[in-house]
Amino acid sequence: VQLQASGGGLVQAGGSLRLSCAYSGSISWVNAMNWYRQAPGKERELVAGFRVGGSTNYADSVKGRFTISRDDAKNTVYLQMDSLKPEDTGVYYCNAVSGIRSDWGQGTQVTVSS
Repeated sequence: VQLQASGGGLVQAGGSLRLSCAYSGSISWVNAMNWYRQAPGKERELVAGFRVGGSTNYADSVKGRFTISRDDAKNTVYLQMDSLKPEDTGVYYCNAVSGIRSDWGQGTQVTVSS
């Protein structure tokens, strides 16, 4: 699966951004689509994800503020981020899991200023 993330940028605390992840390739085998982020000096962490059947999951730190959604007609997964905080700063990656295979997009930078 090929993934292309976009939509990052610089925003003030309390603001919003919407990230997009366009996907293509062998998507019929995909059983999870996720957004991860990596802050400077920290490990990559799961932010939000879709599972088979349409269920979603979120990191505790973003629950109530972030929403993951998808538009299959556009082959795109979105991450709507509201009430952004400086600690949300990092590089955001989209990820597709197909069995034991895990594909990654190139990442998009999100910077939240205080």
